[in-house]
Amino acid sequence: MNNFTLSELQVGQKAQFTSIVSKTDFASFLAHSHDTNPLHNDDEFAQAQGYPSRVAYGMLTASYFSTLAGVYLPGLYALIHTVNIKFVKPVYEGDELTIIGEIVEKNETFSFIELKANIKNQHGTIVCKAQMQIGVLK
Repeated sequence: MNNFTLSELQVGQKAQFTSIVSKTDFASFLAHSHDTNPLHNDDEFAQAQGYPSRVAYGMLTASYFSTLAGVYLPGLYALIHTVNIKFVKPVYEGDELTIIGEIVEKNETFSFIELKANIKNQHGTIVCKAQMQIGVLK
């Protein structure tokens, strides 16, 4: 876990990590969210809707933005204020996701940073985008 302070953070600074969406991720998210929509839980239903297999929960995919802020940029001193998310393409079990964030603004007066964040799949396709405002604790 990184522990950047506000003074150590700079516009243009980037961080990234990867994660593979697993069957366990689907099950864990279902257990926490109670979202039983068959698009996320039934391959046959998802295929009947035109998808190759069940689709990962959008909020499961977006949860990686929390890891980006809370572990990587800034890490220990992060307090997420806002996240504006756009789901661009579906994510499936087995996809390898790369989560990338870049600081686009630093506000010393109010002690926060703005991150532009993207999640790309193993084909380099953006599947999710976000703009985040993250407070940096003292």
